[in-house]
Amino acid sequence: MYRTDLTSNKEDAQASIAWDFVSDRLAGSPVHLFFRAGQCADAIFAQEMRKNGLTPRQYAVLVTIVQNEGLSQNNLAKRTGIDRSTLSNIVRRLLNKGLLSRQRRQEDARTSSITLTNAGLQAIQIADPIAARIDNRILSLVSAKQRKQFMIELAAMVKLFSFTRSKMETFLRAV
Repeated sequence: MYRTDLTSNKEDAQASIAWDFVSDRLAGSPVHLFFRAGQCADAIFAQEMRKNGLTPRQYAVLVTIVQNEGLSQNNLAKRTGIDRSTLSNIVRRLLNKGLLSRQRRQEDARTSSITLTNAGLQAIQIADPIAARIDNRILSLVSAKQRKQFMIELAAMVKLFSFTRSKMETFLRAV
């Protein structure tokens, strides 16, 4: 069966059928759906936060530091779930923007404590209500009755994935 409404020849029809098959397979793939949902959330965040110039990951770093002043970069990576290489770039950008400062720890000169500057504190105070609006905008796509359960399930998945990932990394280091 060919989709004659969209195609004029057999090759186009086959390509259309193949696309429908791929689309249907992707629509049933949690990996793809998480990827697409993340893209959509990032686009909403970028649109809403454009005046502040913060990315979702930069905002996550600032929030984590507000809640855990003086974290090392390794602990910051663990708390945010951002890989160390990406986090290093994010921290460097936030340092260059004057939103963070880094000081060597007295007890261990190999590590640094990362703290917010006054400008960083101002940035987070401005960004927090915008981020809340973004969260509400995204959650409005889920029925009011399902929001709490959606957040519980999403948080449980992230926690489970994080636990599994850290156990796997520990296992791989031991091998």
